[in-house]
Amino acid sequence: MLKRITGNVFAVFVIFIVLALIIPLNEVMGGALLDFLLLVNISLSVVILLMTMYIKEALEFSSFPTILLITTVFRLSLNISTTRGILSTGYAGSVIETFGSFVMGGDPIVGFIIFIIIVLVNFLVITKGSERVSEVAARFTLDAMPGKQMAIDADLNTGAITDEEAKIRRANVQREADFFGAMDGATKFVKGDAIISIITALVNLIAGAVIGMINGGDFNTVLSTYSLATVGDGLCSQIPALLISVATGMVVTRSASTGSFNEDVKIQFTRNSTVMFITGGVCIALMLIPGFPKPILFILGAALIFAGTMISRSRKKEAVAVAEAEEQKRLEEIKAANAQGDSNYYRDIDNVFKLLNVEQIEMEFGYSLLHLVDEKSGGNFIDRVVLFRKQFAVEMGMVIPSVRMRNNPEINPNQYIIKIKGEEVARGEILVDHLLALDNGEVTRQVEGIDTIEPAFGIPAKWISEDKKVMADIAGYTLIDPVSVMITHLSEVIKAHCSEILSRQDVRTMVENVKKTDSTIVEDLVPNVISYGYLQKVLCMLLREGVPIRDMETILECLGDHANNLKDIEVIVEYVRQSLKRTITRRFADGGSLRVITLDPKVEDIILQGVKKNGSGGSVLSIDPEIVNAIVASTNSEIEKVKDVLPSIVILMSPFTRVYFKKLLDQFMPGITVLSYSEIDNSTQIQAVGNITV
Repeated sequence: MLKRITGNVFAVFVIFIVLALIIPLNEVMGGALLDFLLLVNISLSVVILLMTMYIKEALEFSSFPTILLITTVFRLSLNISTTRGILSTGYAGSVIETFGSFVMGGDPIVGFIIFIIIVLVNFLVITKGSERVSEVAARFTLDAMPGKQMAIDADLNTGAITDEEAKIRRANVQREADFFGAMDGATKFVKGDAIISIITALVNLIAGAVIGMINGGDFNTVLSTYSLATVGDGLCSQIPALLISVATGMVVTRSASTGSFNEDVKIQFTRNSTVMFITGGVCIALMLIPGFPKPILFILGAALIFAGTMISRSRKKEAVAVAEAEEQKRLEEIKAANAQGDSNYYRDIDNVFKLLNVEQIEMEFGYSLLHLVDEKSGGNFIDRVVLFRKQFAVEMGMVIPSVRMRNNPEINPNQYIIKIKGEEVARGEILVDHLLALDNGEVTRQVEGIDTIEPAFGIPAKWISEDKKVMADIAGYTLIDPVSVMITHLSEVIKAHCSEILSRQDVRTMVENVKKTDSTIVEDLVPNVISYGYLQKVLCMLLREGVPIRDMETILECLGDHANNLKDIEVIVEYVRQSLKRTITRRFADGGSLRVITLDPKVEDIILQGVKKNGSGGSVLSIDPEIVNAIVASTNSEIEKVKDVLPSIVILMSPFTRVYFKKLLDQFMPGITVLSYSEIDNSTQIQAVGNITV
């Protein structure tokens, strides 16, 4: 029986509200029932306001629009009952009389003005603002529904959420839209309630005064009686209405909150102690203005500064506690690892697989060089690596992977090691408190220093101390700081081994980048006609000879044009090089002019006669060893003649022999640039400064 009553209590309450519009409650139980209901109305509004302060999101109080309707009708029914009592007897209960006497303070005019101000504040400020926020929230929520639904479907398709979770999230999106749509309409109830309160107050005052005068009452008595009742009645309805309006504003303005109102205020107001200090200082400064209450300003300023001090101390304690917790966790992990031992640790096969990971590029440093790398110590080596990565991407069209840096206590303190795929390819030695001085041929006098070899290019150099910097600069030396020495060495190593570093995943990323601007060429070729592996080989062969691969569209178009001849990859690469002739010319020519060493036609004939096709579709070079030695000797002789004149050695020949001569030359003199006539732009002037003969 009790369960039935509690299950239908709200239905009974709604029916009672409707009946209260008709039943004269001021006559029931001598007006005690009306007093009770007025106090219930006030208490209920306080409960609703507090509930809106403790919810974390609007959907936790999803019944609020309906409650807003019920409480509004409840207040109107009480308002009608009190109006009936005021107009009939001039008395509507002790609650209304007490409110009117307290606010009026013996002055009907002042009391009525205060009442009007409260009504206008509720109507023009709180209700108006809540109505506008509800409209905007409803509109934005409805507009955002398709995007939220698509996000849920995307998470479901990728397996990030289950079907049940997707159903729950879809239901929440729908409920949120319904809630804000209902709130948009429910705020009109609050607005109408405020308007009817003003009308009711005017009716009570004017009609009551008229009725009192008709019944023969004294004007002052009538005015005092009905103004008291009017103000009391208005306050009894406006105080709950004001609380409900504030609650409405609390609900619709908390869309960006993650916690309850109290939690948000506490966290956000205690986040920055500087605000408290500045505000306290402003209050103290206002004491200098004549007429301001200095004691009050001093108390406020001191309180704010004290609050800022406490917040600052609290933040420092929290930071220390977090640092201690992290350190404790780290020590516990180390202790657990030590206690576990290698044998137990590597019983887990996943831990063994971690040992197989190989870094693409790695640098190891002696302890004397660590401060050049550590950013906390003011080192800028990492920033220089980042700049080099950007420069290399622009020049060569390839993004180098991250460089793994670590301390190596086993090497010389001043040494560093560069590794490619886990194997050492270069090392150097740095004197951190010195500068590397290079003789560029214009040195007027010698400066004392420690003789060494520049690690990147193998040039003789000297390490000089800082106090001789000015002297060396005047003498004509080129001075390089230790960080620049290491970054130059690293850059040259990467340039020499970039073809080994380029992975198929990198190629795939590059192709996807091209697809953003030219999807047609990618869809036609990759991976239907040429695989990522084949494209990787082509790009690596270009990088191996220093040809930039930034123009991927041209490379892919050339591969598409010669798709029927993909079996001989060396021939395909030659076609690609010819399509990149402007890039190659820009890279090796100087001011529209290219000075080269040419290859005698007789030597080219010898090379072409030595080309033999193999079974796999490729070609090999088979020449008598004595002729090979003669060609190499002649090439070396020509290079020696012009190496002091040319900044870089370029050998030029016909496109038919270029690839084979390059293979031959790499066995004896790697790093020499070999180009063909078809790879030079037509506008470039070619100047032959030597000729290779046999």
